[in-house]
Amino acid sequence: MRKIAGEASPLSSYPLPTAGRRASYVRMTPRPSRGAVFAASILIGLLTGSCRREPTPLALPDVARAAQVEDTALFQHTPIGAPVEGRPWIAHVSAADLDRDGHTDVIACEARENKVVWLRQTSPGNFEETTLAADMRAPVHAEAVDIDGDGDLDILVASMSVIFPDNDKIGTLFILENDGHQHFTKHIILENVARVTDVRAGDFNGDGKLDLAVGQFGYDQGEVQWLERVGPWAFMSHNLLNLAGTINVVVADFNGDHAPDIAAIVSQQWEEIHFFQNDGKGNFQGRVLWGSTNEDYASSGLTVGDLNRDGKPDLIFTNGDGFGPASIPGPRPWHGVQWLENLGSGNFRFHRIGNLAGAYSPVCVDLDGDGAMDVLAISAFNDWEKPESVSLMWFKNNGDMTFAPHVLAHTPTHLLTAAVGDFDGSGQVSFITGAMHAYPPYNYIGRLELWSRPKP
Repeated sequence: MRKIAGEASPLSSYPLPTAGRRASYVRMTPRPSRGAVFAASILIGLLTGSCRREPTPLALPDVARAAQVEDTALFQHTPIGAPVEGRPWIAHVSAADLDRDGHTDVIACEARENKVVWLRQTSPGNFEETTLAADMRAPVHAEAVDIDGDGDLDILVASMSVIFPDNDKIGTLFILENDGHQHFTKHIILENVARVTDVRAGDFNGDGKLDLAVGQFGYDQGEVQWLERVGPWAFMSHNLLNLAGTINVVVADFNGDHAPDIAAIVSQQWEEIHFFQNDGKGNFQGRVLWGSTNEDYASSGLTVGDLNRDGKPDLIFTNGDGFGPASIPGPRPWHGVQWLENLGSGNFRFHRIGNLAGAYSPVCVDLDGDGAMDVLAISAFNDWEKPESVSLMWFKNNGDMTFAPHVLAHTPTHLLTAAVGDFDGSGQVSFITGAMHAYPPYNYIGRLELWSRPKP
């Protein structure tokens, strides 16, 4: 059985054929293609090329209708990095102390300018921007990890090559090898494949070497796969799923067997969360954890966090892609934030956290320091002609796993990606946002912003 968007009840999962280390994993009962006119859709968070059918109205639960609290004085924002020129396309930001100097830095993907940049925190709250790699062809995700085990942080980069819909095999996966002094050598790990949207590291076969989980959006054809490390910069590909529309893949030990598993969010006409359970030797059993029957559900982002602090990693995901049958992109009434509660042994329960038009890039964080984990989310697709439209929302955990929506900002608009950390040296949570201005209006253009609490 499939769950309709907005329902909060125990999940039903249905199994799919086992995917072994040399086997393919194919969904058993695919839905018919939408057959609708394809909209020029941007994966934003990781960008989409999805096509939408006329939306079906959904009845949202009362828990998602909580009154919003205006809390716009809680954080102040400051532009960081290079000045704004034109209309920035920041596709991803992540936090990492790249030079190991004790200050949290920012790594960002500029998809329009085809480069990955490093914003080094030179002193509390002050950043110096340099380009780590150019000619990357629409990078949309960058992850810092010591992939070669030499003690410094390398960077995994997912490249779509083209943001707008494209069926060509143009995706590329790069690793930027750090020499220990923040000089990087580019290695092409995967190329001439469906557009790559995400890459994460994990030792999936238990051999002590980090492998890679890869999501490929493609357009009509996409994929989830894991790449087995077979040499210093050589990997062997193992297919897990053949479906277009993968936005994010995430890695965690979801069932407590000490082997890293993989989860993926798949949009296009599927609108599903897929789970790939690892036996510790690189053999994966896949199934659908949750899916919406609304083909305009607009999946937009997936992350991992222990939201209820029970020691088991949960899945938090957003739906907020605003391209659709309408000629002007914008919000849908069912856009918002969801939580798949990890019940153990590979079982999950769906909860609606709250509404947010154009929701993207969920982050699990205790924002107010009260010991309860909250959720931060941003909006890429809202009605930006209206000044009351929300660009940044804090879903405050009331302590009983219900969430109160607090509006943190109405501008800048078109926010696509966010990362949390101590970016201002205060010891408190601060965060970075990146904006992608891919459609009008262009009234409140931002690029990279530091959000921190006002100083007394």
